[in-house]
Amino acid sequence: MTFQTDLLAAIDTYFDAIHFCDTEKLNAVFHPQSSLFDADNGTVFVEPIDSFSRDVAGRVSPASTGQPLEAEVLLIDFLSPISATVKIRIRAHQSIFVDHLGFVLGADGWQIVSKIWHLENTVETTE
Repeated sequence: MTFQTDLLAAIDTYFDAIHFCDTEKLNAVFHPQSSLFDADNGTVFVEPIDSFSRDVAGRVSPASTGQPLEAEVLLIDFLSPISATVKIRIRAHQSIFVDHLGFVLGADGWQIVSKIWHLENTVETTE
């Protein structure tokens, strides 16, 4: 595999982790010292990966409700052969998020070292 193919596999692991609320995959793709950031409410919110992983573990997964995986890569910007910023869009239930994921290639493969997320939109359900 090339480093680009390996990065795409890591991105797919992230998509699956969110869609299935799979904390094993989540913890594999995030570096243990990583954090998540959001400023949608006007203040910077920081959440360490351990806290985020516990949150994900307690959620109802989109997959379990029959929602198809809706996720796409919008941009990959290689800063070097071992670091990249990846912009993605993913839907979880009614929420559509855009994330900037900072990836680095280390001993455990490509891992997310930072995530900045933004709630882009919410969609109505037809239930």
